[in-house]
Amino acid sequence: MTTLTESLAAIFGRELTTIRLEIEAYPSEADLWRTAPGISNSGGTLALHLAGNLQHFIGAVLGKSGYVRNRDAEFGSREVPRAELLREVDAAIVSVTGTLRTLDPARLDQAYPLAVAGVRVNTGDFLLHLACHMNYHLGQLDYHRRMVTGGAPLSGALSPTRLASAQPEGA
Repeated sequence: MTTLTESLAAIFGRELTTIRLEIEAYPSEADLWRTAPGISNSGGTLALHLAGNLQHFIGAVLGKSGYVRNRDAEFGSREVPRAELLREVDAAIVSVTGTLRTLDPARLDQAYPLAVAGVRVNTGDFLLHLACHMNYHLGQLDYHRRMVTGGAPLSGALSPTRLASAQPEGA
């Protein structure tokens, strides 16, 4: 039986890996930082924000990783090299999946250690919120890449085969 924490680790790992694939799919580093009329966040900004957000809320707060978030830099940095963006995403993958794989499932029903937006929520609700937040921005990242480069959607990026409970058909 798969626990919810194992499922969350698989989902976060799958989507963070997809963010990595999106960054790699930009034909040039300049494209990562281009914006279009009415669009304020570039692909690079979205990647920095997601990596920082998840390393903070999951890695640092729940996993005690020691990560120190700089939210202003997530939105203010420009022209960060692709290799550095990929390092941040890789660090998020390790921190987030490692934390969630070792998180006691009973923790999900307990209060998240920090108030968020002025309210207290339980850890499970907040992790689901973070997954939805990540997917919202992942969709923006994919759309941004295709809009500024004319590229195609990534094939198989969000495959159900990478879910924690995935078993071959008939198994």
